[in-house]
Amino acid sequence: MIYTKILGTGSYVPSKTLTNEDLTSFVDTSDEWIVSRTGIKERHIVTDESTTDLAYFAALKAIDDAQIKKEDIDLLIVATVTPDNAFPGVSNLLQARLELNEIMTFDINAACSGFIYALNIADKMIKSGSYHTALVIGAETLTRLTDWRDRNTCVLFGDAAGAMIISKSTQDKIKDIICGSRGDTDDLLICKNTDIKDPSINAISQQDHIHMKGSEVFKFATRILPKTVNDLLDRNGITLEDLNYIVAHQANERIIDKAARDLSFSMDKMFLNISKYGNTSAASVPLAIDEAIKSNVLKKGDKFITVAFGGGLTWGGALIEL
Repeated sequence: MIYTKILGTGSYVPSKTLTNEDLTSFVDTSDEWIVSRTGIKERHIVTDESTTDLAYFAALKAIDDAQIKKEDIDLLIVATVTPDNAFPGVSNLLQARLELNEIMTFDINAACSGFIYALNIADKMIKSGSYHTALVIGAETLTRLTDWRDRNTCVLFGDAAGAMIISKSTQDKIKDIICGSRGDTDDLLICKNTDIKDPSINAISQQDHIHMKGSEVFKFATRILPKTVNDLLDRNGITLEDLNYIVAHQANERIIDKAARDLSFSMDKMFLNISKYGNTSAASVPLAIDEAIKSNVLKKGDKFITVAFGGGLTWGGALIEL
């Protein structure tokens, strides 16, 4: 039987921070308004870095943490909704920059659930026996899609990347992963592509911004987060008491707090770092896991569930033992 485990993690954020106070200079908001509704105090934003740059630095840290050679990696998956190009993908450019072998690489788009989707794919590809060691990354420069005039969305997002090395194992450490999707036909959370171009005019394409119906997304998130946790518990015959932590997608502290109350799970065991980074979409989960491990919140032998939800609408969760 082939199992999988985490070998190492890494993360990276741009050096520039944008505080709530900074936001008040160009949008009608306040620190109290933002913190009370989201738990966010600041976020990191790119100035002259690309999504590939963020992914590269996070990958280097994960490779170093895993104590492997680059040549050991035979699969690379990047989850992102903010690639630097329509093509080539971030994964393609990253492969060259990391000087990896000519291995299989590809990008996926599942919005904020993207990293867990990518982890699910890598996990199953390794368990098939076809691959041995995967580099899985969530990387976003969401502020490129942010409408800085819209106080309901611009206060939420930040830029970051998180990386994880997983490999074939004789021990069952990545125990279970589930993912799901429900088509968002109501445009609850959307960023439109560029318009169809009239060839006779050939106008310059304009990129859209993120649009969100916040109250409806909140309802979806607060329903799907506890459901995903309970599904993982039921499928694996364990209870909340068997978990050391839950590491949720850092979208909104109010969502995490409500999920904890609905689960009757202590907020002390719900990992939080949203105050420093905001919502970093596909980077959120690996950034949080890396920080939890590096700060010794999560320790070897600990069992935790990580869970995410996002545009699509998508969701996913994983039961992992370190």
